[in-house]
Amino acid sequence: MEYIYGALLLHSAGHKVDEANMKKVVEASGAKVEETKIKALVASLEGVNIDEAIKKAAVVAVAAPAAAGAAHAGEAKKEEKSAEDQAKAEESAAEGLGALFG
Repeated sequence: MEYIYGALLLHSAGHKVDEANMKKVVEASGAKVEETKIKALVASLEGVNIDEAIKKAAVVAVAAPAAAGAAHAGEAKKEEKSAEDQAKAEESAAEGLGALFG
């Protein structure tokens, strides 16, 4: 997790998310630096619009509880449909995060 947080910290501070900067952040956190994890994260973030991925994840995070609330209110047919909507929302969230973190 410290690698993901480090990438988000670098991004929010306006710094480039590259291997050298990631290594500095992880070292500063006191965590053990694993070069392979850093390389994999930087490679997976190549070409990813982090701001857009965060927005997509936030929208899904807001939509999922609403879909769950709708599933509890109503009849069985509505519950099935809401359950499908929730499953689709969770699937979309996974896709958005997958794009962000590889």
